Amino acid sequence: MRAGLRSAFAGYRPHYIREPIGQLIKSMISSRTKDEVSLKAYRRLVECYPRWSELAGAPVPDIERAINDVTHAKDKAFYVKETLGLIARDHPDFDLSFLKELSVPEALAWLQTLPGVGPKVAVSTLNFSTLAMPAFVVDTHVLRVLARFGVVGPRADIAAAYHAVMAAVPDWTAFELSEFHVLSKRLGQLSCRFDNPLCGECPLRQHCRFAGSAAGARISRSPLPADRPLVFPGRT
Repeated sequence: MRAGLRSAFAGYRPHYIREPIGQLIKSMISSRTKDEVSLKAYRRLVECYPRWSELAGAPVPDIERAINDVTHAKDKAFYVKETLGLIARDHPDFDLSFLKELSVPEALAWLQTLPGVGPKVAVSTLNFSTLAMPAFVVDTHVLRVLARFGVVGPRADIAAAYHAVMAAVPDWTAFELSEFHVLSKRLGQLSCRFDNPLCGECPLRQHCRFAGSAAGARISRSPLPADRPLVFPGRT
């Protein structure tokens, strides 16, 4: 899959441009929102509140106004304030670099104790930030591609897809996992679409179970499964 995606989509550039707290907040407001919209909202947010302490102390309605074009802006504003408040108790400098000292499962478990932080947000914080930790980000596009290709079952959720990929490529670096996410997502956006897949244009079609089956001519319209926390052996 990676070889086919690399051939089809050149020019990948790694993330790792934000500190962990910045990536955490960016990911929190990005859920179910187009990338270009959430990025503009994040930029407005940091322009209004240049310091994380200022954002933590801002009223929820003011935060909501700064990100008003993202989906569920009111809920996200509440969670952003609550999360920053909790972080400030033990880390008043909002420095999350200590996560680098933890294992990936431990860091993910810690992040998912924060309000509004699910599997995708937690993994994005580790992989896309300057932490550059090896964790695979799964969104709805990536989940759909993995399911149709046969990496996971058709009703797998984000947690199942995460564990399947991490088990299959335990030696991949943060860069390789980030690259695979971006290229798989691009495939999902361009040809492996939810309601009108263009299997004839897919660079992976020769090895894709979905494209080679009768189901390739139709699409299930049942809703995607909800996220569940990434749970690891020995952890709750």
